[in-house]
Amino acid sequence: MESDLTTIRNIGIAAHIDAGKTTTTERILYYTGQVHRMGEVDEGTTTTDFDTQEQQRGITIFSAAVSCPWRGHTINLIDTPGHVDFTAEVERSLRVLDGMVAVFDVKEGVEAQSETVWRQADRYKVPRICFMNKMDRIGADFDRAVESIRTRLGVQVLVLQVPIGEGPDFVGLVDLIEMKALRFEPEAKGAKITESDIPTEMKSRCEDLHQQILEAVAETSELRMEQFLADETFSSDVIHQAIREATIRHDVVPVLCGSSLRYIGVQRMLDAVVHYLPSPLDVPSVIASDPKRADLTHTLQCDSKEAFAGLIFKIVTEKPVDLYYIRIYSGTLKASSRVLNSTLGVKENITRIFRMFAKRRDQLDEAVAGDIVAIVGPKMALTGHTLSDPRRPVLLESIEFPETVISVAIEPKSSKDRDKLMQALYSLTRQDPTLAVTVNTETGQTLLSGMGELHLEVMVQRLRNDLNVDAAVGKPRVSYRETVSQAASGIGKFERNIGGRDHFASLKLNLMHQPAGEFGISERVSWKADQSVLLPEYINAVEQGVMDASQSGILGGFPVIDWHVNVVDYVKNDQTNSELAFENAARIAFYHAMELASPKLLQPIMDVEVVTSDEYFGQIMADLNGRGADVKQTELRGDDRVITADVPLSQMFGYVTRLRSLSQGRATSSMTPSHYAPVSDIEMKVLVG
Repeated sequence: MESDLTTIRNIGIAAHIDAGKTTTTERILYYTGQVHRMGEVDEGTTTTDFDTQEQQRGITIFSAAVSCPWRGHTINLIDTPGHVDFTAEVERSLRVLDGMVAVFDVKEGVEAQSETVWRQADRYKVPRICFMNKMDRIGADFDRAVESIRTRLGVQVLVLQVPIGEGPDFVGLVDLIEMKALRFEPEAKGAKITESDIPTEMKSRCEDLHQQILEAVAETSELRMEQFLADETFSSDVIHQAIREATIRHDVVPVLCGSSLRYIGVQRMLDAVVHYLPSPLDVPSVIASDPKRADLTHTLQCDSKEAFAGLIFKIVTEKPVDLYYIRIYSGTLKASSRVLNSTLGVKENITRIFRMFAKRRDQLDEAVAGDIVAIVGPKMALTGHTLSDPRRPVLLESIEFPETVISVAIEPKSSKDRDKLMQALYSLTRQDPTLAVTVNTETGQTLLSGMGELHLEVMVQRLRNDLNVDAAVGKPRVSYRETVSQAASGIGKFERNIGGRDHFASLKLNLMHQPAGEFGISERVSWKADQSVLLPEYINAVEQGVMDASQSGILGGFPVIDWHVNVVDYVKNDQTNSELAFENAARIAFYHAMELASPKLLQPIMDVEVVTSDEYFGQIMADLNGRGADVKQTELRGDDRVITADVPLSQMFGYVTRLRSLSQGRATSSMTPSHYAPVSDIEMKVLVG
C-alpha cells in the first residue's frame, strides 16, 4: 500500500463565505467523473451541501468529505463552511488535512474570513495554493486581489496563471509555465480546452511573470541556481517539482485563476493539487506523546505496517449509531476490531469502516495510514480523541476550539420533555465542540451557547426538525467572562464528617492573571509545593477542584479565563485526607483568591468588516460609532469602501438587518470573535448589580 500513498492528496477547500467553494467542489466532482450532472448552490442541488438547512440557506454549514480520481491520483477532499459561525468545521478539517485550496473572490480579494482560515492553516502548517475565482464578475481585479494576498496575509505568492480579460470580458487564462493561452469551451461545460498562442498585448507581461517563476525555481537548490545562471532551460517537470518543494516548505504559495461558475480553470487547479500539494508521505512525521509519561514521545510513521494510531476529528450523530470521522496517521485499522481510546484509557469497538462520498458510504474491510475514513462502533469517543493500538498506546495533539460568545435560554415545552431535551442537547454538543450547554443551579435555567446568532439558529432548527424536540427559546445574549487583574493568595479548608468518616484538607494557592497564548492556553495549574508525598489522586482532585471553580466566577457566575494557579502549600494528614476534601478545599481557595485579585467582567469584542459603496459610507460609520465601535481602518477596495472595526458583541444583535436597511440591501458584513475586553463600570452595575 505504501507506493499508493504518493498518489493520495488529502485536501480541504476553504474561503470566505460566497467565494465559490461549493461551486468549485461541484465542478471538481463533475470533471473527475464522480457526478454526471453538476449541481448548483442556488438550486440547492449540490453534492456536498446535502443537509436540508444548507439547501434552504444556500450556504455550507457542515464540512463534507468526498473522494475523486484525477490523473492517476486519489483526491480526498473536504468542502468546508465559509461563515465564521461554523469556523469549528474548518478548524477540525485543517487539523487532519495535508493541503488546502484557498478560494478567493477576485473582486473582493482577502476578506475577513479569508484571514481567519489562513491563520488556521498556519497553525497546523498546511501547505496551500490559491484559486482566484469569479474572474467573470463585474469589478474583478486579478492584480489587486493577488496584491491583497501578498500584503494582508504576508506570503510570497507565485503567479502561475493570469486571466485573459476580466469581468464580462474574461474568456480564458494563460499558463505561465507552458506559456500557452487556454480557452475552456462553455458548450462543453469547460470539458474541452483549446490551446493557442498568448495574445500579443499580453506577451510582455507574461514573459516577465515566466521569468519570475524561473527565478523562484532557481532558488530552490544550488544545482538549479547554477543551471539558471548558465542559461540552461528547465523542463516543465523540473519546474513542477521545484514549485512543489517550495510549496511544501511554505516558501511560496502558487496562485491560479478561473471562474468555477463559468467552467473555466478548474481542471488546471486540479492539476496544481496533484503537482504541488503534499501526499501523506511528504508532510513531517507526527509526534505523539505517551499517555502515561508526558516526557516520552513517539514518532508516527505513515506506514500501514506500523502500530495503528488515528485522530477522531468529527462526529455525526445519527440513528441508530453515530458516525466518527478519523484520520489514520500510522498502521492499519480493520473492521470488527478493538482499539484503545488513549484519551480516556478505555477500549472501543470498530464495527464498520466507510469511505465517505458526501452522504453516500462505501464499506471497507480496512483503512491504512494516510486515509481519512468514517467508522461506526465507538461509544465514548469525542472530537479530538486518539484511537490507538492497545499494545502501543499514544496520544495525539487534540483540537482546540474557540470560546463561545453568545447564548440562548432553552426550555422544554412541557416538564415531561426535559429529559428528551437534555439528551438531544447532549447529542448536538457531541457533534459540535463549539456548542456548550450549562444549567444554572440556582434558577434551573438551561443555556445553549455557540459562536453566533446564525450558529444557534441552525442548531435550534436541528433540534426541532432532526431530533423532534420542540423547545421554547429565549432571545440571544452575550456570553460574558470573568478574569483577575492582579495576583492574590487564597486559603481553602474543608473539614466534614460524611458517612461516619472524617474528611479534611487544607491548602494555599496563588492566583494570577495569565494572558491567553503565553503558554498556549489560558488556564493553568502548577505546583510549587512538593507533590512527591501526595497521592496522585489527591493531586488530580486539587486540579479538578480548581478547574471546576473556574467555570463559575464570583461577579456574575460567568466562567473565569486567563488565569494561572500555583499550589504553594497543603496540610498532609494520612488519616483524614481524601479526594473529596482536597477537591472542595481547592474550590474554596480559588474563590478566596479571586475575591482578593480585583476580578473584572469581560465581554466579547468582534472584529467587524463592512463592505459598502461610497454613498452609504457616512450612515454606516455613524451607526457603528453609535454602537461603541473602535474603527481600526477604512480603505478602498476597487469601487467599494471597507470598514474594519472592533465592536462589542452586545451591540451587534440584529446588525445585518439594520445594515440592509441603511444600504438598501447593498452592503455586506462579517464578524469574527476578536478578543475579550473589560465592560464599563455602568455596564457592570447593570449586569451584576
